[in-house]
Amino acid sequence: MKIVRRIGASPRERGSLAGDTCPDIFELSDGNFAVIGTEATAALDSELPHDAARAADERIVVISRETLIRARADIPRT
Repeated sequence: MKIVRRIGASPRERGSLAGDTCPDIFELSDGNFAVIGTEATAALDSELPHDAARAADERIVVISRETLIRARADIPRT
């Protein structure tokens, strides 16, 4: 599995002063996506809807609204 491309604008394009950190979304060679975000499992686990669950090896991460909105145009439709 490898990172194929960034989805959306880079942190620098979104205004990160350092330009090298902040939430990010990547498309992977197997067709899945990887997300860099703030770990929030403890805070949000009990807030999941009754029909949602996460496996023991999964974490809930938060990305900014701007990160996802600016990625929308780059997300494949199929």
